[in-house]
Amino acid sequence: MKGQAKKDKKSSSRKILIAGGAGFIGSHLCDEFLRQGDEVFCVDNLLTGNKKNLKEAFKQKKFRFFKNDIIKPLPNKIINQKFNAIFHLASPASPNPESPLSYLHYPLETLFANSLGTYHLLDLAKNHHSKFLYTSTSEIYGEPQVTPQPETYWGNVNPNGIRSCYDEAKRFGEAATATFIRKFNLDARIVRIFNTFGTRMNKNDGRVVVNFINQAIRNEPITVYGSGSQTRSFCYVDDTVKGIISAMFKEKTKGIAINIGNPNEYTILELAKIIIDLTSSNSKIVFKPLPVDDPTNRCPDITLAKEVLDWRPVAPLKESLLKTIVYFYKILIQTS
Repeated sequence: MKGQAKKDKKSSSRKILIAGGAGFIGSHLCDEFLRQGDEVFCVDNLLTGNKKNLKEAFKQKKFRFFKNDIIKPLPNKIINQKFNAIFHLASPASPNPESPLSYLHYPLETLFANSLGTYHLLDLAKNHHSKFLYTSTSEIYGEPQVTPQPETYWGNVNPNGIRSCYDEAKRFGEAATATFIRKFNLDARIVRIFNTFGTRMNKNDGRVVVNFINQAIRNEPITVYGSGSQTRSFCYVDDTVKGIISAMFKEKTKGIAINIGNPNEYTILELAKIIIDLTSSNSKIVFKPLPVDDPTNRCPDITLAKEVLDWRPVAPLKESLLKTIVYFYKILIQTS
């Protein structure tokens, strides 16, 4: 306990900037640092983020919120701060064209958030000698020819396809981060986040876990694209947040790209059946054509995360899905 108290006391002096902090993962990250006693500055343009996600954060004296687009120059109240750590999570992330939050509806915003926005944050980190973390994505692997996907795999991405505004933007963000590391010796690292789910996901997010839960609790048809044989690995948000924080603050993470995800692989059809069972739903599964460039498999090799971060996901899938189902049930009741 004494050791923990010393750690908490030390961490309370940190000043943290989280770009995209009103989003699903970003808001959980804000709350975790506030719990640790840190001063948290959140920047978000609220394009896909939501202030409601920061309900608890706004109650804390050490929390500051700035509605600002990182594509534009950052305000002086941000630029003049000396941050210990800067986290870049600002980007639309849903690939579903039927979702109003999809990056397919915001292709330019997505491109610029991960290019110009990344530059602004990297430059801020360079000027104040801050630690920096860029959140990339498993989508940089494209339609993988290697599974599970290790960080050494360069990917198989359509550079001008419908999803390239996200895939290639993230690849550029990685390149920009790597360039700042090499040219300016910036203390930066990259995490490649695989499918993450949990509370605070927007009900209109459009990603598979949200879609299936919302359809199941309404006893509506469960929409499966393609045959449902394509695979994904699902990581609960609490595990993802711990992985991100470890990547920032663990020793020997400067200059590396590291997968953060759950290596347990499920077919989309398996996920649909699990959610139907957990919700005791009467929903039937219906099949629709597979979207263009939708990858057939996603599975992270987390050997590096285990070795360098001493991290691995621990939250059981069904238990985590139940927490998420309860969250969306509450939303359904509130909006009924």
